[in-house]
Amino acid sequence: MRLVQYSTPDSETDPQTDGDSTAQRDVVATDVDLAESILSQTRGLMFRRSLPDDYALAFRFDTAKTRDVHMLFVFVPIDAVWVVDDVVQRVERLRPWRSFERERCDLLVELPAGAGSDLEPGDRLVLESS
Repeated sequence: MRLVQYSTPDSETDPQTDGDSTAQRDVVATDVDLAESILSQTRGLMFRRSLPDDYALAFRFDTAKTRDVHMLFVFVPIDAVWVVDDVVQRVERLRPWRSFERERCDLLVELPAGAGSDLEPGDRLVLESS
């Protein structure tokens, strides 16, 4: 499974688009784990000492509602991405041990710090089969 970002270029800031509004496709992560069980959702990235650059941990939910991310026992900084109906709502850099954030989502993605730097609210973010 992989995580793919679809963003629409802005013709005003990107002269190469010449008004072409086709979406740009970028693979954010090629190694995606799904946190499907209660245990894997509770554990998240706790106790991991490092994360591969192309890694993501994804939490899929049936409905969109407020979801929390805590950094207790997480030893590395991460980028957290909250998504509703494949549309990015929020992206935050979280610090080890100290951060706590919440936002409404039906997909929550945890990435290595910096991997979400090109994601912006409004971009499409989709889990795809590899």
